[in-house]
Amino acid sequence: MPRGELRIYLGAAPGVGKTYAMLEEAHRRADRGADVVVALVETHGRKHTAAMLGDLEVVPRREIVHRGVAFTELDLAAVLARRPEIAVVDELAHTNIPGAGHAKRWQDVQELLDAGISVLTTVNVQHLESLNDVVARITGVEQRETVPDAVVRAAEQVELIDMTPEALRRRMAHGNVYRPERVDAALGNYFRTGNLTALRELALLWLADQVEDQLDRYRADHDIDTTWETRERVVVALGGGPEGETLIRRAARIAARTRGADLLAVHVTRNDGLAGADPATLARQRVLAESLGGTYHQVTGGDVSGALLAFARGVNATQIVLGASSRGRFAQLFTAGVGVTTTALSGSIDVHLVTHERAGRGRGRERMPAALSRGRRIAGFAVAVLGLPLLTVVLTIVPDPPLVNDILLFLAAVVGVALIGGRWPALLAAVAGSLLLNWFFTPPYGRLTIAQSQNLLALIIFVVVAVAVSWVVDTAARTTRQAAQAAAEAQTLAAVAGGVLRGQRPLTALLDRLRETFALDSVALLEDGTVVAAVGEPVCADPAGADVAVRADDRLLMLLKGHTLEASDRRIVEAFAAQAAVALRQERLAAEAATAKPLAEANRLRTALLAAVSHDLRTPLAGAKAAVAGLRSAEVEFDEEDRAELLATADESLDRLDRLVANLLDMSRLQAGALGVTRIVVGAEEVVPKALDDLGDAGRTVTVRVPDDLPPLTTDPGLLERVLVNVIANALRYSPPGKPPTVTGSSHGDLVELRIIDHGPGIPADRWDDVFLPFQRLGDRDNHNGVGLGLALSRGLTEAMGGTLTPEETPGGGLTMILALPVAP
Repeated sequence: MPRGELRIYLGAAPGVGKTYAMLEEAHRRADRGADVVVALVETHGRKHTAAMLGDLEVVPRREIVHRGVAFTELDLAAVLARRPEIAVVDELAHTNIPGAGHAKRWQDVQELLDAGISVLTTVNVQHLESLNDVVARITGVEQRETVPDAVVRAAEQVELIDMTPEALRRRMAHGNVYRPERVDAALGNYFRTGNLTALRELALLWLADQVEDQLDRYRADHDIDTTWETRERVVVALGGGPEGETLIRRAARIAARTRGADLLAVHVTRNDGLAGADPATLARQRVLAESLGGTYHQVTGGDVSGALLAFARGVNATQIVLGASSRGRFAQLFTAGVGVTTTALSGSIDVHLVTHERAGRGRGRERMPAALSRGRRIAGFAVAVLGLPLLTVVLTIVPDPPLVNDILLFLAAVVGVALIGGRWPALLAAVAGSLLLNWFFTPPYGRLTIAQSQNLLALIIFVVVAVAVSWVVDTAARTTRQAAQAAAEAQTLAAVAGGVLRGQRPLTALLDRLRETFALDSVALLEDGTVVAAVGEPVCADPAGADVAVRADDRLLMLLKGHTLEASDRRIVEAFAAQAAVALRQERLAAEAATAKPLAEANRLRTALLAAVSHDLRTPLAGAKAAVAGLRSAEVEFDEEDRAELLATADESLDRLDRLVANLLDMSRLQAGALGVTRIVVGAEEVVPKALDDLGDAGRTVTVRVPDDLPPLTTDPGLLERVLVNVIANALRYSPPGKPPTVTGSSHGDLVELRIIDHGPGIPADRWDDVFLPFQRLGDRDNHNGVGLGLALSRGLTEAMGGTLTPEETPGGGLTMILALPVAP
């Protein structure tokens, strides 16, 4: 059975018209003869969206009772039984009620697709898993419902429903998105112009990445390796030399000329692994490329030009930036060089050859270390000087040996010298052996002449083979030594990196691991002459007194005290000096983020407070004002019953306003640490009835089971009454009809516990802490409908009195709030 196709309508925010566009498509397909059903559509009370349902067939929803409350969800079984061609399923990221089958609606959609049913659905950018934290930082609202990006990316079609922030705000103001009483709070918070602009950009960029992935797959499926200039991508090739920084900055300027261009720095490592660049230089250049908004890549290849062009074509690059050749003119006569070869083979990719200070001055490679130790080279010369004469004496004693045997024995001696001493002793042995063979064993004897041409050829072959063998042996020894050195460096780098990753403070861990690795007394990092980090003793703060000084960047200098290092060890230290600069920058950014976090929290609370002032304060004020204005009006005469009702409305509104202002003031005092607490000895059985009286008629429905013999408490009775009012009011709000909350009391050691038990929908255990956050209303679609201070204030007041307020699950469903306070001594 072929799998159904998924089409997603992506929006930057609620209200842009995703559901409307989805229903338009459903009508178009139905008009073309397709079998379309509406499995689930959320109209949110929007009349235009509801009108778009029209005559489309709607599958009835499934009703699920969870903890005494009835909910409706997508009836997956009914849709599967109906087996339409196309099903319309709104809100892909929705979380299903427990008992609905799948935990998430996108899992329902996957089952429909597996059954061969195509699906039309919607999702907002804030519900994408990869962008969830970004959206939370921008808007201050954390979205609990998310959908994995892979689900959306797997869709056959993703259509962006775009709308400018100004147009969306106009729709909000006209009442086409939210109810009128929610419009002001929404416009002043989540739907601010800046928030909507940022969300719109996120949606456009995410969809652009999706389109780019589709283009890459298409080019790969059709074996297209030519460049399609859909976006400027500038690749800068780094050879590991000091000119790399010049090239990166030049490439960054080229990329900056086109908005949205990508900068990619790439270093081609030789596949023999022995001709690598300086790791410290590459580390610094990597940091520079990333600081300029680029990315760093490393590829392996024997042909540098071929590997570079393969990478450029693989990323669909439009331009390549290369440094002018550092080789001298003599070297350029024999090979064209990477720049010339790349330019000749680049095809449609533009190549920029950038000059620099080292252009044409030679590579300036450091002198390669000797392949073998000095002792082995001396032993090789000794064997050559003493062994060849001895072999000559032995062969002269043997009566009339064939020349071929003499040559083979001398060749064996040369190979032995090469194995012992390497290239130069073997070359000496080859030359000396050819002379001895000529003098003693080639007629005419005793002269450096050769009478027969075949003997001349044999001696030439002998010299060539001897030189070749000595060269191979020396190269193998050099390769072995370099490989061992590279393995040691890699092991050191891995050990240092592991120490850094395991450390809580990366910079200190890096310096400490570096000190241990090289057995140093101390390592210090100086910035403009001032020590910013150090490990070990004594700390060296003067470059003149350091054994090794390594420059990390223009302002940072790493000083090592203890002993000098070899050149190979210094390369490693330079690499980690560059990483130390990065670690220092990260620590400072983390410190700045920690400093900014309280400011951001204060700003979030201030924003929520403004929402409260604009909505919750205005509502009781409007009610009281309307009642008083009616009473003062001379145009209407009210009877006593109407006057009493208006007075009651005004009184109730003013009481609500008084409670709200008191909560706000108490919360501000709590956060400022200025809340006054007066502790006296009081009984819980005295405070609970007063709290219920404050709740009015609703409080009389609460069942109370507080024994009279509970131990007395040491607490502030006024604050305790406030806490009980807030917590019991919250329980009343979520209790189903016919199941009022219950208040019980019991003592446990030096604590008295008051339990407020409700049988409402309850709260998942992983979200218990969220209900105590200020200005949060758990379960709301947004955080702008109400202040949401009750439980946050209650916990703060309880802790100020020396107690605790914790939630637990009610057996049989619901939530129990446990208020624990200390017993009077």
